[in-house]
Amino acid sequence: MDATPIIFFVVVLLLLLAGFPVSFTLGGASVLFGLFTFGIDFFNLLPLRIWGIMDNYILMAVPLFIYMGVMFEKSGLAEELLETMALLFGKLRGGLAISVLIVGAMLAAATGIVGATVVTMGVLTLPTMLKKGYKVEVATGIISASGTLGQIIPPSIVLVLLGSVLNISVGDLFIAAVIPGLILVGLYLLWIIYIAIFKPAQAPSMPEEDLQQFKGKLKYKRILTAFIVPFLLITAVLGSIFAGVASPTEAAAIGALGATLLTIIKGKFNKTILHDVSMSTMKLTSMAFMILVGASAFGLVFRGMGGDIYLTNLITGGGIEPNHFLAIIMIIIFIAGFFIDFIEITFIIVPVVAPIFLHLNIDLTWIGVLIAMNLQTSFLTPPFGFALFFLKGVAPDGVTTQHIYKGIIPYVVIQLIGLMIVILFPETAMWLPRVIGN
Repeated sequence: MDATPIIFFVVVLLLLLAGFPVSFTLGGASVLFGLFTFGIDFFNLLPLRIWGIMDNYILMAVPLFIYMGVMFEKSGLAEELLETMALLFGKLRGGLAISVLIVGAMLAAATGIVGATVVTMGVLTLPTMLKKGYKVEVATGIISASGTLGQIIPPSIVLVLLGSVLNISVGDLFIAAVIPGLILVGLYLLWIIYIAIFKPAQAPSMPEEDLQQFKGKLKYKRILTAFIVPFLLITAVLGSIFAGVASPTEAAAIGALGATLLTIIKGKFNKTILHDVSMSTMKLTSMAFMILVGASAFGLVFRGMGGDIYLTNLITGGGIEPNHFLAIIMIIIFIAGFFIDFIEITFIIVPVVAPIFLHLNIDLTWIGVLIAMNLQTSFLTPPFGFALFFLKGVAPDGVTTQHIYKGIIPYVVIQLIGLMIVILFPETAMWLPRVIGN
């Protein structure tokens, strides 16, 4: 069989590894190979594929969730939430780390934007944790890892994009990701408890004088404003999806409106905030959709060349077991995460392997959760882990890149353990969708 699709795939991958811009590499290479393979008629097909992206109702959730996350950060609620959790758990050894973990999980469910979460927690908690005696690696590790929970805990932009690429229900993918996300939170918590018990000097409790200010009525008022209000927003967004009342796009609109109203209530809303949030939303959305357009062109050419059929025949003809194929793909995605961005992996590798999983009768919703968990490690693995860059950019003097790299090693291992749990026990992902679906 013609090996042209494999040559095409390798050329695109080499260009990306060489550092060329993702969207232009995907789009440019696809146009050249498409023109060479299909002739001038290729330009009759490509606009229809691009229009299909622009007309995709589900993908409207992406800018709405981005707007929701950025507005939530600007409202000051993230800062209040961090301070309140730190004081609530401050008496415990490792209490600050536990508070960072809880806030990271809540911000993941409220924003789904890793960069905003890591930067917010890095600015607000890293100096405090270091001042209170936390080991640098312990502090940077939990902040980086907690910030990446937005990759797997819904409403995750990654899950929206994966649902679109895999052509499955984003709502089902959200529901399926809940328990795996909680498993990761639980494993992170066990690691913090281990450090607090066996290495207490690395994660001390807060001094009593710092806790005295947080007593009486002030305590309950802060809990109400800082914890309950964001929780209600999260419940409104996810609850409307899980209950079948709203689609993910409609729920994203609810979240965007809710975040705006919270900012107004906090007295932080003004023309400047609206302008900044809108500009951030536009830039992030444009970046994602430009890559999506290029990836769509790539998929059109690759499938037009028969690349998906070529790979399917290669796998099935070689007698590779479905579990072995799954293991190979998980390893490829994990290694790719060291070098290329999660969006590139989503739009390059996933469309290529999805038809093969479908042919092997493997549930694509389960595959979507596994890929999302695997992609989460790409934010933590050097040299191009974005969470590490975000944290280094806001870290105080004295915190080196080496500190950050050492700090994330346990959490990369934990994420791989969590991934193995969901692989070995698929019900961890598939039980909740079945229960809610019934």
